[in-house]
Amino acid sequence: MERCTVGFVGAGGVAVRHARQLDQLENVQIVAVTDPVAATAQSFAEMTGAAAVSDLDALLDASPDAVYVCVPPHVHGPIEERVLGAGTALFVEKPLAADLPTAERIADAARRAGVVTSVGHHWRYSPAVDLARELLDGRPVRLVVGSWLDRVPPVPWWSKRELSGGQVVEQAVHVLDLARMLCGDVVEVDAYANSTPPGTSGADVDGATVAILRFRSGAVGTVSASCCLEWKHRAGLELHADGLSVAIHEDRVIATTAQGPVEHGLQPDDAKLAADRAFIDAVVGNGAARAGIRVDYDEALRTHQLACAIAESAAHNRPVRLDE
Repeated sequence: MERCTVGFVGAGGVAVRHARQLDQLENVQIVAVTDPVAATAQSFAEMTGAAAVSDLDALLDASPDAVYVCVPPHVHGPIEERVLGAGTALFVEKPLAADLPTAERIADAARRAGVVTSVGHHWRYSPAVDLARELLDGRPVRLVVGSWLDRVPPVPWWSKRELSGGQVVEQAVHVLDLARMLCGDVVEVDAYANSTPPGTSGADVDGATVAILRFRSGAVGTVSASCCLEWKHRAGLELHADGLSVAIHEDRVIATTAQGPVEHGLQPDDAKLAADRAFIDAVVGNGAARAGIRVDYDEALRTHQLACAIAESAAHNRPVRLDE
């Protein structure tokens, strides 16, 4: 395959970001887009040269080689199942769904379809991952500290638990995915929430959440999330090993030893482009290049299970095991 044709389900801000990145790849053509808001689909079509179509069936009639699903969490499910049923490669933006059963159902469909899948956990593609591994080489991580301290995003569905899954599922899942990649799987969580929602009309998500994590490796950790601010205060992961602390953010890595900190700057967009390039390369290579995909649907499901376990623990005020 010399060229990869792509369709988009959802034409909002995240879809536009992917389209601009795909425009940097010579072998990609966006052929169709559908969105419930016709004006949004038309604007996306004018930007990309794609055809704005009425629904998913019309999009699949264009026979794209791959489909990007960039929709709110509660909309996932039937879209992915229809795309996979057509035998089409699938890129899904995180989170996988607002709940766990929907994501598990899609994962089953993806296994049966056997097509290339990828999920938008772009932090995995950051040079920060390779740098952190290099810095930590031979030093087992003992303590993991993750955080996502932010504001309420300006979309109406985000502050409603049924539609977004809550902040840990929708936002802090990025940090959880990076922790899993660098430190291995979590076997137990114990989470607590400040259940007072942020001051948004109709909001019912928790205003803050903190979780204690126990990793299979023996490491322990915490993840904290809050949406009560009016700015993005911090999103990142700190890893502490003997004689070394490594702090990972989207735009920098800070390694600290007894001699002091050393900062390494990063370009956040590099990781986002790398995630799209890896997916397209795998599709064009008919699966031969799948090894370049750092998080396929099954791998992302494990992170989604962790995020949902934290949400469940906080909601029911009890620990949740993930290794049963």
